[in-house]
Amino acid sequence: MTTLMSSIPTDLRPSGHIQRQRRIERFVVAILMVIASSGVIITTGIVFSLVQPTYRFFTERAISGYGNEEFVGVEESAESGVRDSSELGFADESQIQYAEPVTLGEFFGSTAWYPQYGDGDFGVWPLLVGTFLIMLTASLIAVPAGVGIAFFLSQYAGQRARRILKPVLEVLAGVPTVVFGFFALFFVGPNIAKNIWPFNEVGIYSGLSAGITVGLMILPMMATLADDAISAVPNSLVEGAFALGATKREVCTGVILPAGLSGIMAAIIIALSRAIGETTIVLLAAGSQAVWTFNLGKEMQTMASYIGFAGIGDQPVDSKGYQTIFAVGLLLFIITFGLNMMSRKVVKRFREVYE
Repeated sequence: MTTLMSSIPTDLRPSGHIQRQRRIERFVVAILMVIASSGVIITTGIVFSLVQPTYRFFTERAISGYGNEEFVGVEESAESGVRDSSELGFADESQIQYAEPVTLGEFFGSTAWYPQYGDGDFGVWPLLVGTFLIMLTASLIAVPAGVGIAFFLSQYAGQRARRILKPVLEVLAGVPTVVFGFFALFFVGPNIAKNIWPFNEVGIYSGLSAGITVGLMILPMMATLADDAISAVPNSLVEGAFALGATKREVCTGVILPAGLSGIMAAIIIALSRAIGETTIVLLAAGSQAVWTFNLGKEMQTMASYIGFAGIGDQPVDSKGYQTIFAVGLLLFIITFGLNMMSRKVVKRFREVYE
């Protein structure tokens, strides 16, 4: 016994030099802190990249055209931020056409959006209405279907059905959005949207076709997040409800739904944020004209699709039309950021804590 006790090591300090180990620990902590704060750093960078051009959009004049098209190198000079007519090679400033700053009243108080033509119209409401209508259409499809799929997979489906349906949802979530866009253009619009919209004829491009397809695109996300929220409900509550004689439907609506409501609400808001930011599907299915209309059967644009359309167009850099990309982008960022903050408040408001 004495020999055994003497063989047990009594020095429990880390092997190696203590100062060296401490330096390594501090280095590891610093690396982990940088990784943990990367989201904040990236968000801050996005905000700064949007704020400066947006400020110039509302406060400074911008080049909208040139009186003489024979000058060479004008676009290159404009890209470098030069605004002096002498530096651009013009004899006088009258050869440059300027666009005046856009006021907040014009931006939020007009329903005409034609930033690329002439003096331009910069009323953002057609983009806001198009975004809202397509998001609403997508939510009417994705939210009930997603919650229903989640309840079916967690409470009604057998192991075999779950093994089949779950991978199918995951495959659907991995389909590229451009494929969804062509699916909307060549199948959803001609075969579904035209048959279910009773008010007037649905064109080749329509908000209805885009909304239906965006709803199908966010459906796997909605179903997965809702399934996770339902699975987080303690099994003891479910078994207790069954022990009291409740049916499966009563357990789903009276026990599981209230207990998992915070997670389901968060899933809804996250899915809607994804729908608001969708670009490719809306660009292919809804068209490229921002029309002031509440008719889903007509062509329309969302904020995200306008950014995608104008960003690859022929807008001269540093022009008013080009600066609208950043103004609309900042507005879109504020809306999605507000939705994410709302989801956090909803989770705190309806969260049920179980021991």
